[in-house]
Amino acid sequence: MINRDDLGSWLEGPRFDREAGDWPGKRLGLPATGSHSLAPAWKRILALLVDWLMCLAIANLVDPANPFIAPGLFALENFLLIGTLGYSVGHRIFGIEVRRLDGHVPGMLKSLIRALLVVLVVPALIFDRDNRGLHDLAAGTVILRR
Repeated sequence: MINRDDLGSWLEGPRFDREAGDWPGKRLGLPATGSHSLAPAWKRILALLVDWLMCLAIANLVDPANPFIAPGLFALENFLLIGTLGYSVGHRIFGIEVRRLDGHVPGMLKSLIRALLVVLVVPALIFDRDNRGLHDLAAGTVILRR
């Protein structure tokens, strides 16, 4: 008979069995810790929250009745800033950046793909064993510590 402990909880997230000496990003050639290692989830979430709240505040100043302004501003911010600088306002505050796998700034096309998928929300919630969301997989990007 299956017991509750066998199933776990959806709050625990996916379980990845890792061998000794394995860490998120190792398959990508990234260090386990320090500069240019994968950014922790809490920094990515807080950066997203800062960006979203900033865009929501601006949208409420422009037209509080229009529900499309905040997501539009959010997509525009991500598209322009990540495509040119490699980070959004929230990323900058928390010391993280978005890079292509070769280490360069994503550029406008990859940034557009990433921004559109982040606005859809669901692709950002599905991730692989290297903690890369579908939006990063589709764009060929990764979020690193600065």
